[in-house]
Formats: sequence, structure tokens, C-alpha cells
Amino acid sequence: MSTKRATKNPTKKASTAEVTGCLIIIGNEILSGRTQDTNLTYLAEALNELGVKMVEARVIPDQEQTIVNTVNECRRKFDYVFTTGGIGPTHDDITADCIALAFGVELIMHPDVIAMLQQREAPPEVMESRLRMARVPKGASLIENPTGGPPGFQIENVFVMAGVPLVMQGMVAGFTRERIKGGAPIRSRSVAAYLSEGEVARPLEEIQSRYPELDLGSYPFYRQDGYGTSLVMRGTDEALLDKMLSEVHAMILAMGGEPITED
Repeated sequence: MSTKRATKNPTKKASTAEVTGCLIIIGNEILSGRTQDTNLTYLAEALNELGVKMVEARVIPDQEQTIVNTVNECRRKFDYVFTTGGIGPTHDDITADCIALAFGVELIMHPDVIAMLQQREAPPEVMESRLRMARVPKGASLIENPTGGPPGFQIENVFVMAGVPLVMQGMVAGFTRERIKGGAPIRSRSVAAYLSEGEVARPLEEIQSRYPELDLGSYPFYRQDGYGTSLVMRGTDEALLDKMLSEVHAMILAMGGEPITED
């Protein structure tokens, strides 16, 4: 567990020192356990490089009011909000509709997306379903889909993307600092030891208190040769991270443990 607790006022955006992000994962299939989400890890790592700290992730059902309420809450609370899922061609793909409702704007048929979708011939009933993916909130800008399928879209600080991991990853790869204005890239250091969380809890708290700019987290592990704790340090100042890592190494040695380097 982390030894540092967030003190953010939920009614205010983050200060300029920390740019925050939230992922809203939309889909009954995720909540039912039928589909396992892998998008969170990919997005969080990509945002780290852009200097955006993933603060929360929420999994919600394909329910109109839930989506509208969650998007409205999160877009006011965080600097950037990302959604995955619900922008396909079927009746239960309602994310675009909900985003338009959340922003109080009209849902329009985007001419560029229509032209792209109509390049592939299909029976009328199939084309009708396919064209649902051309619907975007008025005023939104498109997020390119390099796999050749329909794009996602951005409206203000909300980025709406596909739930299919390959497609979502392609969309994220196109994020730039012109589109997402983050802070310094977030870096990490990690080390493990065959010491329990209970043993390291007090020393870790003391180390954390000397580095308020960094996050120091502890995560237990169970391996074939025993159990122990992984210690992960995160922040934007590489020099401070190295100093904290040295202190953590010294702590492990002082307690009779052996630091284990982790990637």
C-alpha cells in the first residue's frame, strides 16, 4: 500500500504542479467479468510520459444517467478525463450520446467519418448500423484511429476512445503535448526485499516524510522462495528519486535484508 495519502479538494482542479487524469471504463462486459480490461495500464504508462498522473479509474455500466453523471463529475474534478468503450455500431453503444448529453450539445453526423465509413461497401442495413459510429458531439475534434477504423473524439478535456485494446492503443499513441498539456514526465524507481510490510512500515513512513514531492508505495509479493515487499518510488525529480532509493536501500540493509533490483 502507499505511504502517502492524497489531500486533493474534490471540488477543485489540480494545481499546475500536478496534472491529473481519470479513466472511465464503460461496459457491462467488464463488470460481468466476461472481458478483462487491459487499457488502464497502457494509458497510465503513456500519460506518465506526458506528465499526467492517473489519479482515478472507474468502471461503470452502459447506463445513460450513470455515464452522464460520471463524466460530468470527473471532467470538473480532473484535468483530463479518458473514456473507453461504447462507441461501436450496436444499440448498446451509447457513449457518444451520453457525452453529448453531459455537455449539453447536439449529436451530429461528422462528414469526414461518414465519408470514411462509406468507402467500404455494405448492405443498407449494415451501413445504417456502421454510420452510428459517425455520430459525435457538436464541437468535438476527432482522435485518429491508425488501425483504419472510425476515430474517437475529444470535447474539451474529455477524450472518448474505443474499448478494443489494439484500437485504443493506436489512439493513445497519437496524443501529443499540443493536445495534452502535462507537466514533467513521471519517473519511478523500485526495489524489493524479503521483508514484510509490517517490518518496513515505520521506516518507510519516516523516509516518505522527508520527500513530500514523491510517492513511496509498498506492495507485498508471494514467490516460491518466500514473501516480501516491493517498494516503488514515483515523481518527476530524478535526483530526488535517486536519493530516496539510496535511503530505501540503506533501510533494507539495516534491517538485515538484501535489496533486490526490479525493472
